[in-house]
Amino acid sequence: MASKAQGSLPSPHDPPLTAIVIGAGLGGCAAAVALHHHGHRVLCVLDKVRAFTRLGDSLGLGENAFKLLARWGCETDEIKRIGNQAENMTIRRWSDGKELAVQPLMDMAGYIGHRGDYHDVFLEWVRRRNIPIRMGCEVVAYDDVDPQPAITLKSGEKLTADIIVAADGIKSLARPLVLGTRDDPVSSGYACFRAFFRPTKAQREDERLNKYMKEDCVNFWIGPDLHIVQNTLRGGEEFNWILTHKDDGDVPESWFQPGDMDEVRRLVQTLDPDIRGIIQATEQCLDWKICYRKPLSTWVSPKSHRIVLLGDSCHAHLPTSAQGASQAVESAGVLAVCLKMIQGKDDVGIATRCYEKLRFARTRASQTNGEDLRERWHNCLKKVDEKREIDPEDVKIKNRWLYSFDAEEDATKRWESTRATVVTELSNGTITPLC
Repeated sequence: MASKAQGSLPSPHDPPLTAIVIGAGLGGCAAAVALHHHGHRVLCVLDKVRAFTRLGDSLGLGENAFKLLARWGCETDEIKRIGNQAENMTIRRWSDGKELAVQPLMDMAGYIGHRGDYHDVFLEWVRRRNIPIRMGCEVVAYDDVDPQPAITLKSGEKLTADIIVAADGIKSLARPLVLGTRDDPVSSGYACFRAFFRPTKAQREDERLNKYMKEDCVNFWIGPDLHIVQNTLRGGEEFNWILTHKDDGDVPESWFQPGDMDEVRRLVQTLDPDIRGIIQATEQCLDWKICYRKPLSTWVSPKSHRIVLLGDSCHAHLPTSAQGASQAVESAGVLAVCLKMIQGKDDVGIATRCYEKLRFARTRASQTNGEDLRERWHNCLKKVDEKREIDPEDVKIKNRWLYSFDAEEDATKRWESTRATVVTELSNGTITPLC
C-alpha cells in the first residue's frame, strides 16, 4: 500500500491514481480536496484566469456539503464565521412586505455568504494540501484515450493523468466531447438583475432606506412572475439584492453583462417601499439571463471513460435551488469514493460510470426542487384577493430533506449493485443513457 499523504487517507492503490482538475471554482476545489482525502494524487488544479477577484454575490452551503467538507479535514468554521448570522429568513408579499412565512435560515441554503469569500476559503483548503493551483492555464483540447487521457493547454503544454475532472462550469470545453455534440443554452424565460455593494454612510443612516441594513438578515418578496432576494452581511456593511423576473431577451448568457437600472426601477415600482428605496438608489447591477439546458445523458467521455464532468458542467442549478455548490461538493465526494473502490487504474472507467449513475437522480431532484419553488412563488399570489390569508406551506422553502443525505455513505452502500450494472454495460459495449 502506498504511503499516507498529509491530511489524507491511505491510498488503496500503489501507486495512487493521478488526477487533473480543470477549473478552480468551488466545485473544482471540492473535487481536489475530496480526491486528496481519499488517497488519490491530484497533480494540479488548472484555471484559465490569471488571478481571482471577489466575483459574484450570495451563495449558500448546506449541511449536506458541510458534513463532507468536515470529514475531509476542512475547517468549516472558517465558512460559518463569514456567512450570514441571522437565525431566520422571512418570505414577504411583494406589494407591502407582509410576512407570509418565517423559517430558519438553515431551511434554505444553510450558511449564506459572499461567493468570493467562500471561494477564497476553498482555495486555501486546496493550498494547505500542497495541491498546485496553476492560473492562466487554458485548456484548448482533450484527447480521450487509454490508458491516460491528455489535455493540451493554450501554451502548447500537454498533461496526462489517470482521470481528468472537468469542473469548469456550464461552458466547459469538455461538455461537447462527452456529449458528442454541442448543447447550446435555451432561454428559460427568466433573468436576474443582481447587485452586491457596500451602502454609504448616508444610506445606512437614512430611515427611508436602511430598514434591512441594521443587522444580518435574509428576506424574500414574492409576486406574480417575479421575486426579490435580499441578503445583508457583516451587520449591514454589505448589501445584496437579486431580482428574478420574466425575460425573453437574447443577451448572451454571462455573469458580467451590465444591467439596466432604469428597467430595475420600473420593475420595482409596485414593490414594498421598505425595500424599494435602496434598490432604486443602487447605482449599477448585473443582468444574468437564466438559460436552461436539458439534463445530460452522460457525464463521462465515450472512449476512455476517464474524462468526467462535475458541478455546473453537468448539473447546474437555478438560484432558487440554493444547492448548486452543495451538490458539487456531494459529486466530488462520490467520485472520490468510486475511485477508491476499484481494484486499480484499469478500472477507472467502472468508477466514472458508477459515479454518474449514483449522482444523476439526486442532482435532478435537487434541480427540480428549485424549479418548483420558483413556480410556487411566482403563482401563489396571482388572482388572489389581498385580504385572503396565504397558507405559509404554499410559499415555504422545502430544502430540509436534502440536508440529512450523506453522499459518500450512499455511494458506498450502493456500490456493489451499481458496479455490477456498469460492468455488464461495459462488457456489452452499450452504456445506458442517464435520461
